[in-house]
Amino acid sequence: MDVMDKIKQQVESTPVLIYMKGSPQFPMCGFSSRAAQALQNCGAEFGYFNVLEDSEVFENLHRYADWPTFPQIYVKGELIGGCDIVIEMYESGELKKLVEGAVGVS
Repeated sequence: MDVMDKIKQQVESTPVLIYMKGSPQFPMCGFSSRAAQALQNCGAEFGYFNVLEDSEVFENLHRYADWPTFPQIYVKGELIGGCDIVIEMYESGELKKLVEGAVGVS
């Protein structure tokens, strides 16, 4: 499978997905840590992909949605943004509504 197809499949099959350095339990950079924490604080389930464990994804993810940095957060197949955007959305309450809507929490 082509790496772009692999990314597309991951993004489309996981309602809320964060591509990050490390894992939510063991983040490997501050930006990934903050973004994962914001998602965790929303109280809904989300998937993650550790880009440090797959060099193909690490080297090509920026091409998928034309976003140059990590983390990248996708909700219902759409790129929401990176750390700063997700933190702003979390602080305004918008992230919680978006995530809960994506995973069917009421």
